Amino acid sequence: MGYRIVVAGATGNVGREMLNILAEREFPADEIAVVASSRSQGEEVDFGETGKKLKVQNIDNFDPTGWDMALFAIGSDATKIHAPRFAAAGCTVIDNSSLYRMDPDVPLIVPEVNPEAIAGYRVKNIIANPNCSTAQMVVALKPLHDAATIKRVVVATYQSVSGAGKAGMDELFEQSRNIFVGDSAEAKKFTKQIAFNVIPHIDSFLDDGSTKEEWKMVVETKKILDKKIKVHATCVRVPVFVGHSEAINIEFEREISAEEAQNILREAPGIMLVDKREDGGYVTPVECVGEYATFISRVREDPTVENGLSLWCVSDNLRKGAALNAVQIAELLGRRHLQKAD
Repeated sequence: MGYRIVVAGATGNVGREMLNILAEREFPADEIAVVASSRSQGEEVDFGETGKKLKVQNIDNFDPTGWDMALFAIGSDATKIHAPRFAAAGCTVIDNSSLYRMDPDVPLIVPEVNPEAIAGYRVKNIIANPNCSTAQMVVALKPLHDAATIKRVVVATYQSVSGAGKAGMDELFEQSRNIFVGDSAEAKKFTKQIAFNVIPHIDSFLDDGSTKEEWKMVVETKKILDKKIKVHATCVRVPVFVGHSEAINIEFEREISAEEAQNILREAPGIMLVDKREDGGYVTPVECVGEYATFISRVREDPTVENGLSLWCVSDNLRKGAALNAVQIAELLGRRHLQKAD
């Protein structure tokens, strides 16, 4: 027997990607329901490349009783309404919004990093998916932390516009086209022009001068990996459609060479090491699109701090940063806690 799965937010970028990945990975689902807001009711979405069409139902009227898991990609406001309702009906919610990430009664899971923490889902019947930029970073950090214990991380992100949803992707496309034909490139979704530009501002500003996106990377890394790790982040939006990149500087408690780190990363789950010290011997966002892996390149020693390394980290943010991680959580939940009898 397989599972009965709900995908909430099925008409958005992440929801569609969830459906693609469920199909690609042949997730053991006997039945899949797709739900969204009332304005999308009746639309049809593709179940990956299977040729199967699924009709969107109104989440407000959907009864989750008897369904095993729900993958949520509907934003915090709608999640606040519907996640407790689904969870109370016995349908475990795997939530992609930021709403529950720092809730002490909700596990925040990256399956390659802290799979054992998933047992905590029983308290609220909800599991949180981390921020896209956090997810790929902790996959890279985990094996190195196990080997040499990380003290401090300084990260600068180069985040694609798909992290801001369809409106962000549309704005980059429209501004780029307008600039080429001599029209104005008015900023609507972003605070400044994004085409041919970079914006050092993602989410709202906090009192200490950091942004909420930067704060998320700090607190989520501590919750997922180790509360003792010090993290400082600068998050930047760049004119790339899909794929987040990160320049990560790491300080360890013990000495670790670039060669040792490369050997560790080469064998680590979820990581693809592409690190040739030659032209093109690294991975860029264009090459990571549609891939499952978190790609690591440019591993090198940092002589300015004791036991320091720097590396370049790239991943498809709609996949590992959101949809893939959610499906991996569902797979982990099924294997460990919701096994179905044949």
